[in-house]
Amino acid sequence: MALTPLVYWAQRHEEIYLRVELTDAQNIDVHVDENVLHFSAQGHGAKGQNEYKFSLEFLLPVKPQVSYKSTQRQVNITVHKIQRGWWEKLTVQERKPVFLAPDFDHGFEGKTFLGFSWIFVNMTVRLFIIGRDSLYDTFHTISDVMFFCQILASVEVLNAAFGVVKTGVIPTLIQMVGRNFILFIIFGSLEEMHHKPVVFFVFYLWSAIEIFRYPFYMLGCFNTEWKTLTWLRYTVWMPLYPLGVLAEAVAVIQSIPIFDESKLFSIPLTKVIGTSVSFSYFLYIYLVLMFLGLFINFHHLYKQRKRRFRTKKRKAN
Repeated sequence: MALTPLVYWAQRHEEIYLRVELTDAQNIDVHVDENVLHFSAQGHGAKGQNEYKFSLEFLLPVKPQVSYKSTQRQVNITVHKIQRGWWEKLTVQERKPVFLAPDFDHGFEGKTFLGFSWIFVNMTVRLFIIGRDSLYDTFHTISDVMFFCQILASVEVLNAAFGVVKTGVIPTLIQMVGRNFILFIIFGSLEEMHHKPVVFFVFYLWSAIEIFRYPFYMLGCFNTEWKTLTWLRYTVWMPLYPLGVLAEAVAVIQSIPIFDESKLFSIPLTKVIGTSVSFSYFLYIYLVLMFLGLFINFHHLYKQRKRRFRTKKRKAN
């Protein structure tokens, strides 16, 4: 199995310089493909004589022409920027040693992916075997794993805040708060909602998005890309995310009369007034905020997708 060498980088306004710590490197292959630099060589590195490889997806577009010079102690690579300027960092997903140790973060992503995969497969199999009846007991069958996955997924906000994952903090926070509100408040606190078919659609749409997103992040941890998975990660959300928000809105609407009748989470007023403010008033406001959040996140995800594939489109033109 190929190992990853030690790589150092520096920059000028026009170029990026990489220094690969390999002694007596042979069979060197360096090329840039769709803004990703690929390197492979035989040599003596940090773990002895072996084959060494790595891939780097640059933060901004670079020219496909790349040059390198091999010395007895190292391999020096020069990459030319398309647009002159100073980069804040080298890669799209450059991991930083802050707050979360990489081993813990890999475990978080792997466990969350396995959880959502189990949910998706379980619900699919039950739907084919049991049929329509499986829609009515989704909560009792799936909820424990979904609670676990959503608690783990809350770490994403910290990852975004500390730069471990290249994504916006606000969109990630909106999604995390929105899902947890539906899961813990709407479904978790109302037993009457447990048998509603809308639970099936909410859980199914959530898991369908995540089974593509988390493997993409996991491969990114190892500087590896699978083009089909990348396309799916930046495309499947376009129909699934709005459908998921629509299913969440249906769940909120169905819960309003239950909150009105049960008086759960109602805010009591003074004895002089002798009444209380129903929690359903907050839910009406939440519905408006939900679709505002949909617009914000949809715009953010669309910009991500456009930025991800813009190099390919320029080459096609």
